[in-house]
Amino acid sequence: QVQLEESGGGLVQAGGSLRLSCAFSGHAFRTFAMGWFRQAPGKEREFVAAISWGGGSTGYGHSVRGRFTISRDNTKNTVYLQMDSLNPEDTAVYFCASATFCGSCNGAHEYDSWGQGAQVTVSS
Repeated sequence: QVQLEESGGGLVQAGGSLRLSCAFSGHAFRTFAMGWFRQAPGKEREFVAAISWGGGSTGYGHSVRGRFTISRDNTKNTVYLQMDSLNPEDTAVYFCASATFCGSCNGAHEYDSWGQGAQVTVSS
């Protein structure tokens, strides 16, 4: 059974940076595509970023493209989300997720397992 645990969330001022980590366990990490989603209060879950099993392919949501970077270290069973130039609209709970297979990899329904989420709050 896959288990995912996010860390690295917190409070940051607008313009600052944070790096989220997601530790994966329970299966062979290198065979899973990984994604990050976020959900703000009163809003639907939003796609943030995804990365292929080997790390050679990435994709980003429109609102974060150019500011966020997804990466993975298959030797550490960990996926990362580097978030730069943060603004208050980035405030949300951030979830990592794993997929045995995904097509576009930007739909929440494509992912099999989810972490509990990490709160990110950006103050103005």
